[in-house]
Amino acid sequence: MPREISAFSNPLVKRVRSLRDKKHRREEGLFMAEGLRILAEAREAGHLPDTLFFAAKSAPHPLLDRLIAETEADGGEAIATTPDILHKLSGKDNPQTVLGVYRAFDTHLGRIDRAEADLWIVAQALRDPGNLGTILRTGDAVGAGGLILVDDCVDPFSVEAVRATMGALFTQRIATASWEEFVAWLRAGEGELIGTSLAATTDYQAPRYARPAFILVGNEAQGLPPAYEAECDRLVRMPMLGKADSLNAAVATAVMAYEVINQWRHA
Repeated sequence: MPREISAFSNPLVKRVRSLRDKKHRREEGLFMAEGLRILAEAREAGHLPDTLFFAAKSAPHPLLDRLIAETEADGGEAIATTPDILHKLSGKDNPQTVLGVYRAFDTHLGRIDRAEADLWIVAQALRDPGNLGTILRTGDAVGAGGLILVDDCVDPFSVEAVRATMGALFTQRIATASWEEFVAWLRAGEGELIGTSLAATTDYQAPRYARPAFILVGNEAQGLPPAYEAECDRLVRMPMLGKADSLNAAVATAVMAYEVINQWRHA
């Protein structure tokens, strides 16, 4: 049976609110996700929250009822609260009526089994949570195995990044590594590293891509460092027919991912 919390001073409210800060997320090993759609995606992927907050006076919804029941059956806690407290937790002016607190995933690169999928996405020094969310959603759409974050990237468990993934955070594997760690791991097995660069001379549709393929996208402002480009098995470029010098990082990733899988589909 859900308990009720209506006081801002409640210790659990303060603890969960602190998860908006990266330091506290790391210390607690927890992160927040909000919205019935995202929590439903998590549930479908086999992830239930440790703690589920929901608006006590929200309209009944069968999916929310199932989330509450399954969370409690799994040993978690469901808490009925107020819209004001949900606002305090999420930081949004118009908070969702449900918010979950989840255990952070193990992002060690050694957990990735490249045999699980033919396509993987690798992002280097990605800084924008919106781009991270879009790339994860693209990965889900094309059936990629997951996203490997290289060097100093945006925290995938930040409130903004989780929100931008629209649930794909729970369907895609995520790993973090330094460039040196990633290269050593990649070269220890099969895999073709495909980089995109304005400096490349090969059109992105010209090569025949092998499986498994690792699409490497660089920082939004600076692209890939020269040494990283040199490590790629293939370095390709997309035609730029307009005035802009490049595509958005997430859009370029999507274009590249669909080119690769369309080759395989039509082979």
